[in-house]
Amino acid sequence: MTGTIVGYARVSTAKQNEKTQVHSLEQNGATRLFIDKASGKSRDKRPELERALDWVRDGDVLMVTRLDRLARSVLDLHEIAKELERKEVGLRVIEQSIDTTTPQGRLMFTMLGAIAEFETALRAERQEEGIALAKAEGRFNGRPVEIDHEAVKKAQEEGKKPTQIAEELGIARSSVYRVLAKIKESEASQP
Repeated sequence: MTGTIVGYARVSTAKQNEKTQVHSLEQNGATRLFIDKASGKSRDKRPELERALDWVRDGDVLMVTRLDRLARSVLDLHEIAKELERKEVGLRVIEQSIDTTTPQGRLMFTMLGAIAEFETALRAERQEEGIALAKAEGRFNGRPVEIDHEAVKKAQEEGKKPTQIAEELGIARSSVYRVLAKIKESEASQP
């Protein structure tokens, strides 16, 4: 790649000093620098990273001193890497000897992407297992079910028992009783 080497540095607080990172980036050829002074847990709190990602073009290289200066999680890193790849921009990480302008560096990032996808799938699987366990133990409420009050009223007028109404409408029997009580209350309050 023969484009610009763009350096990105991040310190967690305004009191911390970015000079060590800046010096390392400049020593390794960075000619344009973007520096964030913030916690950076989300990308919207790292405006200079966003500016750097907007600024880089095909053939450029984004350089950081360490991966934790660029991304806060594997998923965050994966998103940034996809964006750089889409723009055909390389990534160099000085202290961890990663360079996606080489075949080995691209392999490393492909592996990181696979790990990120695996991490997402595991999280979803654990969530499903947790919900199933909570349901089995009667602790999972989930989203409240929308109950058709008119359908409950109509079924009762047809002479159906609360258990039948609950089964037909796919709701709990206690919900049927609650709806019937509300209907009775509203009818009693009307002149």
